[in-house]
Amino acid sequence: MTDFWDSVLTFSSRQSSTVGERLLAAFGKTQAEEKWDGSLVTAFDQWSDDTLTAAIRETFPDHGVLSEESSHVFPANDWCWIIDPIDGTTNFTRGIPLWGISLGLLYRGTPVYGYVYMPNLGHHFHGYWSGDSGLAMPTGAFLNDQPIHTCPDSPAKHQCFSLCARSLQVLQKPFPCKVRMLGVASYNLLLVAAGYAVGGVEATPKIWDIAGVWPILQAAGAVWTPLDGQEPFPLTVGANYRDRPYPTLASNHADNADIFEPLVRSVAQR
Repeated sequence: MTDFWDSVLTFSSRQSSTVGERLLAAFGKTQAEEKWDGSLVTAFDQWSDDTLTAAIRETFPDHGVLSEESSHVFPANDWCWIIDPIDGTTNFTRGIPLWGISLGLLYRGTPVYGYVYMPNLGHHFHGYWSGDSGLAMPTGAFLNDQPIHTCPDSPAKHQCFSLCARSLQVLQKPFPCKVRMLGVASYNLLLVAAGYAVGGVEATPKIWDIAGVWPILQAAGAVWTPLDGQEPFPLTVGANYRDRPYPTLASNHADNADIFEPLVRSVAQR
């Protein structure tokens, strides 16, 4: 399947770069509206979603698509792409240069490949994780084609831990790390994969927020802890994922997951 995976990576890089170039031209210059869940959406979210969906259907006609701005029902296709056309729309509209484009490729309901592009940073993340799929495929996690891994460190005041805007209640008690909050679910979690942070938590991410980063974190050696006790994958054919949250803790190794989980468990109790 080498040719297949080469085509997947080439497609992801080319399409995210093409879409990212246009989004950069609109960055900080567009108006947003509020959606059903209180998040923001712009005309460029829809344009990015439509453009990526059309490109997938043309290049991989036997693959399904689930995306933030259009189709929320998981299809019966063995292969399915999940799109987050602009992760960090609030940052995008406010001129804050942390936002990205996320693509996840699922096989029979579980992500095996992810690609996240942060245009302002010039950061291209991708990763492969076969898990229990039985697929013959590459392995590893990468940032700009260089291998990345979680760091081995323990919690300390000089180590970083990333929060989301809906997880601030964890600060009601002393926290063992230096806290950061970036406003981009995918990048929040990717800090752990890249070794920049020892942990990160997202209280209410949706499936398009996590599908692209899941295989990258797994391949980089991170521990993924579902804070509601429910494993996120595999997805169920015919289920609608528009409103399903996935409260998530990402940790750099298992010992830290045991330390962090009691401290952040409350973010799932909303």
